[in-house]
Amino acid sequence: MKQVEIFFKHLVGWWLALLYWRPFRATWTQALLTKATDVFVVRVDNRVGEALLTTPLVATLAQKYRVHLIVHPKCVRVLEGLPGITSLHAADPRDGMRGVMSANVRKLRTLTRGAIVINAANCETYSGMQALLSRAISPGAVVLGPGLGPAKLLMDVVVPNRATPSSEVQQRLNLLTPLGVPAIAAMAFREPRVSEATAQFATNQKRFAVINPGGRLGHRRVPASVFHAAVAHLKTSGIVPVVTWGPGEEALAREVAGAEGVLAPATNLDELAYLMKRSVLVLCNNTGPMHLSVAVGAKTLALFFRMPVTRWGHAFTPHVMLDLTPSDGDESTMTSLVIDAVRLQLP
Repeated sequence: MKQVEIFFKHLVGWWLALLYWRPFRATWTQALLTKATDVFVVRVDNRVGEALLTTPLVATLAQKYRVHLIVHPKCVRVLEGLPGITSLHAADPRDGMRGVMSANVRKLRTLTRGAIVINAANCETYSGMQALLSRAISPGAVVLGPGLGPAKLLMDVVVPNRATPSSEVQQRLNLLTPLGVPAIAAMAFREPRVSEATAQFATNQKRFAVINPGGRLGHRRVPASVFHAAVAHLKTSGIVPVVTWGPGEEALAREVAGAEGVLAPATNLDELAYLMKRSVLVLCNNTGPMHLSVAVGAKTLALFFRMPVTRWGHAFTPHVMLDLTPSDGDESTMTSLVIDAVRLQLP
């Protein structure tokens, strides 16, 4: 069934790509690579982590260009106020299919004239909506991005993938190769904006670690019992374990906190970032909050289960990416590995 879905996705993608195909564009769009002073980065996933993984592009491009981001409406809250951004725009992923029938596309077409548009799509899997949107808003711009499947007809400059397996950050930075800008690989987040109550909560805990046991994909989460064992270990080490949680995760957080941990109040993105930044350690699954923790510079111990660490992790000091997939889900083995890793990371 999945193969049939992929087949029709590509079939429709080729049909739409042919409608937008303008081979004569190559005669004038290449000149914009050297003349343009504005760059529009398009990434319309609706997930926090995906938005944060785009921030190294902003830091890199801001060295030379005015940088504009086009993101999913749900991710505006993630990226607003980010240093280096000239403007931030929301776009529905389906706007590309609507073309000039979309008021948003018509507005963006006027803004991108004479600029560079970067389709910051997945470098391993064809993303039709993303490619179509990038092309639809760019009648007077040069479009560059991955040339997967039908996207070959929609990109003016096709950027090949890196030859060796790379992290998601490095793959996205690879899209900037035709521009020759020195890469800045660090993710970023704005200075967190927090309420007085959240600031006071952090102060009251004094020396604390943040434990974030949630995650969007349940089958890739590390079991609650493993996180609870880490909570108990932190408590005996003299560090307050503060368990944070997102929508629908309060019951999980209470289970993890048990009697030894402190349940954090409900937090928005800025408040979670603030707690992470103030902590001595963040322990979490491979999920959006993990990328947020790295982005604010918190020491992060990220637990990976059934997800490739090389691609999605941030394996550089002071962060540790612990791959628990070889444990085959055995909770005793997982617990032992996590406690050892926590012990090594404590100040």
